[in-house]
Amino acid sequence: MKVLVTGGTGFVGCEVVRQLHAAGHTPRLLVRSVIPPVVTELASRFGAEVFTGNVLDVPPLQLAMRDCDAVIHLVGIISEVGEQTFENIHVRGTRDVVRAAQAVGVKRFVHMSALGTRPGAASRYHQSKWSAEEFVRSSGRAWTIFRPSIIYGPGDGFVNLFARMAKFSPVVPLIGGGVTKFQPISVENVARAFVAALGEPASVHQTFDLVGEEVLSLRQIVEAVLHVTNRRRLKLPLPFAVANLQAAVAEILFAKLLRKPPPLNRDQVTMLRTDNVSETHQADELFGLRHERFADGIARYLSGCRA
Repeated sequence: MKVLVTGGTGFVGCEVVRQLHAAGHTPRLLVRSVIPPVVTELASRFGAEVFTGNVLDVPPLQLAMRDCDAVIHLVGIISEVGEQTFENIHVRGTRDVVRAAQAVGVKRFVHMSALGTRPGAASRYHQSKWSAEEFVRSSGRAWTIFRPSIIYGPGDGFVNLFARMAKFSPVVPLIGGGVTKFQPISVENVARAFVAALGEPASVHQTFDLVGEEVLSLRQIVEAVLHVTNRRRLKLPLPFAVANLQAAVAEILFAKLLRKPPPLNRDQVTMLRTDNVSETHQADELFGLRHERFADGIARYLSGCRA
């Protein structure tokens, strides 16, 4: 298959491109006009075809989709900066990618959502993800939607955040006391599900949660990071109200003044008030996913961060 991957230069996208190539598919990337070095690497190592454009510009999208058999739509953000809003990227971006697929006649559509997405969700992030899912479900395409919990692996923005924090700070904050539960899943398994879905008829018009086998609290995740990196740090419980205030200040300083994603935003604090877990493992059975222990998984790429 020839497969267009939106967000193909990102954390998950690079692994999806690698596994597409390994499975005998031809990955195609949609990149901005300024081509980062990673694109050159993906093109040379995995035969990725490169097209210029973005998810909010339909004509270049249609051009990139020509002759494609499928689209894997991964583009997403966790923090808003300027015009990079949840509404623009998740909702309008998905709408435009769907419209381009309809116009060109690409029938297979595999979409990245997020665990916790549902109508009436408390966070604007999950609300926007639900609206995006609605566009996919009503697209008339042979769609599959995946909702992963926290994704870990080299270059992730969650585990590595705590590893960096532990390297430079004697204190690691635990928002809400660190009791929020997650089911971390490796980036390799997430990519494996996306690629396997392309050839799995039973996945069409289905929504799958993507989660690991272990249910871990935020405190347990931080403790695992500290253990793997051989660091001892004070774990300081941080009430939600205090975290929300800090996030508000960070949004002003980073998003508004520096035009960069803040390390923490109020929407993330809202999401941390609810566990991010699932009781279903349908994806494991259908796509043959095998999970490693979280601590073993992060040790593979955090070993260089040891004290």
